[in-house]
Amino acid sequence: MAQISTTDLRAGMKVEVENQPYTVVSNEFVKPGKGQSFNRVRIKHLMNGRVIERTFKSGEKLDEADVEETLMRMLYREADGIIFMDDKSFEQHKIPMENLGDAVNWLKDDLVFDVVFYKGNPVTVEPPTFIELKITETAPGDRGNTASGRVLKPAVVETGAKIQVPIFIEEGETVKVDTRTGEYVSRVN
Repeated sequence: MAQISTTDLRAGMKVEVENQPYTVVSNEFVKPGKGQSFNRVRIKHLMNGRVIERTFKSGEKLDEADVEETLMRMLYREADGIIFMDDKSFEQHKIPMENLGDAVNWLKDDLVFDVVFYKGNPVTVEPPTFIELKITETAPGDRGNTASGRVLKPAVVETGAKIQVPIFIEEGETVKVDTRTGEYVSRVN
């Protein structure tokens, strides 16, 4: 298994710490006035999504995780998981709901997602950065009610996620959403 020096770690790299798969969120090099320099690394667990912070001696080696990313199409939901299919091989995989984390808010049938496999087993799903979703529920916008400074209103999209949209967006319209933050980006015609 390949090893990576802590000085070469970059955001998005997949590493193994204590035999568990993590993705690097950030890597900060710290050189104190006294003592040995070290790296303060924030890592996110691939299966449960928990972010932790670890310190490693500068130059220490970490194992690269046995991770493979594959584009797969979401087919349908089951009570305990989601079924995805590889468009090339037509191979199907079921990913348990507990492994999906926040991605469950953006899962839409027949869309292609980035599925992460760890040691041959599917562990998590990364949705596209931007996704187009239909508004299924929102209150009508009060015309001229911008004096309060509040120009956003709550809305529910077709996947069940709750987002904030501008007051001019109506029920049934399609909007573009940033899946990293859950924020409204634009209206889709």
